[in-house]
Amino acid sequence: MSTEISSAMVSSLNRRLLLQGGVAAATLPMLGTAHAQQRSNTPQRGGTLVVSLAPEPQIITAAFLTTMQVTMIAGKISEGLVWFDDKLQPQPELAESWAFAPDGLSLTLRLRRGVKWHDGHDFTSADVAFSLLNVWQKIHPGGRLAYASVQAVDTPDPHTAILRLSRPTPYLLSFLNVYGAQVIPKHLYENTDLLKNPANTAPIGTGPFRFKEWVRGSHIALERNADYWRPGLPYLDGVVFKFIPDAAARSVALASGEVQVALASNIPVSNLKQFSDKKKFNINTTDGSYLASIQLVTVNVRRPALADKRVRQALMYALDRDALLRVVFGGYGKVATSSIPSTVPAFHSAKGRQYRHDPKQAEALLEAAGFPRKGDGKRLKLTLDYGSGSLEATRTAEFMKQYYGRVGVELELRASDAGVYIRRVFGDADYDLFLTSLHNLPDPSLGVQRWYWSKNIAKGVPWSNGAGYVNPELDRVMEAAAVEPDPAKRRSLVDEWQAIVQEEVPILDLIELDWTTVSSSRYRKVRAQGDGLYASLADAYLVSAD
Repeated sequence: MSTEISSAMVSSLNRRLLLQGGVAAATLPMLGTAHAQQRSNTPQRGGTLVVSLAPEPQIITAAFLTTMQVTMIAGKISEGLVWFDDKLQPQPELAESWAFAPDGLSLTLRLRRGVKWHDGHDFTSADVAFSLLNVWQKIHPGGRLAYASVQAVDTPDPHTAILRLSRPTPYLLSFLNVYGAQVIPKHLYENTDLLKNPANTAPIGTGPFRFKEWVRGSHIALERNADYWRPGLPYLDGVVFKFIPDAAARSVALASGEVQVALASNIPVSNLKQFSDKKKFNINTTDGSYLASIQLVTVNVRRPALADKRVRQALMYALDRDALLRVVFGGYGKVATSSIPSTVPAFHSAKGRQYRHDPKQAEALLEAAGFPRKGDGKRLKLTLDYGSGSLEATRTAEFMKQYYGRVGVELELRASDAGVYIRRVFGDADYDLFLTSLHNLPDPSLGVQRWYWSKNIAKGVPWSNGAGYVNPELDRVMEAAAVEPDPAKRRSLVDEWQAIVQEEVPILDLIELDWTTVSSSRYRKVRAQGDGLYASLADAYLVSAD
């Protein structure tokens, strides 16, 4: 748990609020030179943190929807059972401790005492049981898989929840933070239409900040929860999420001090040089470690040409991913060497086939697969679908078109909004290649298995096995890994799984993504978090400007 600093240990500073663009932004008084450094390293009270965000979400309850914008706001109002440190180890939040039974068929959660919902009701095990059985297991986008083994939740007392499992589920702890397990208040949701409940847009949580207002098209404002269960926290008076749709305008707002933080790569890579002065700004690349995100290309293996793994391997050899990392991502990130990113060291293995840039090998594989160059120099034509709203996706698509053209593969680029490409890829399977980025999470049974598992080919279900890939041996290995309680045996199975995927490449893993948080140097946090994008900000504070 983090070290807590009581109110007696810090001075109370008067704060003056200025209205900036319709929302309150804090300005802090200048400190004298004496003790300035000491004070900047000591949490200071007061002030309102302004965070830029785009696009504006439709709800702010992550139990129902885990898009970045929703969960980044929800994590300040509501909480999960655990949070993750910078080494991706679970730490106590609403659960003080936990233990699996020796047979792996139950998980006992000891819940924190003295926690109250923002409306004054006690937080109890009944809230956990209701959330899991009615929301996480049925509605949460990733919960249907993550909690599939949970058969019942026993609540022997208000501070104990026992999850009864149909099989060992070693990955379960990796999903119990606010991203996968935002607890909602039973007394507000029971016997209501869950998806239409007014608390979805005006949440009642247990977190350090209370919902204050939502001005559509402008901002969401949160205020300090004076009754928060962590004594002396939060330090801030409030947090304002300001909606700034234009990327250039977000950069201007941060540079001018109108906002202090831009989360989740809200500032485009092409603009990051503007914030390279370390005296004025910080660029954090570890807040998104929990997501373990990879930019990748899903291959529709139902297509005759793409059913041949030699063609898929050729598509990997044809790309200079080191150049892609430099040109498109400005060096932020890392060339992927496996379907499990290197940021998940407990499971990552780079022992499988590797694909360094080798156009001669790519051409040889295409020849062997029956695709010689024709009179116009072309071997085959493929389409690439991607989202029109991402500058990085657009630049990556153009990069791929150039490199594939060099080995005789003509690439037709097809940008569209999410509704169109989701229907094409996951509904109609009417595509060749699909460029996207996916969250692989700290445990492969949660985040990676779903992209390759043949039992997860689900027409119309976004982010399922859209490749249509079927490999019974891989299914066997993944299913065995999902229930193996012995860490060494499980790691061996996951290594085998990665080797199969590296050879078969139904998905072309391109770049391990860095989620950049760009902030004013005035913004500080006491503790680093692997799931820092969703951090509660209870320990965040602002120091006075130099």
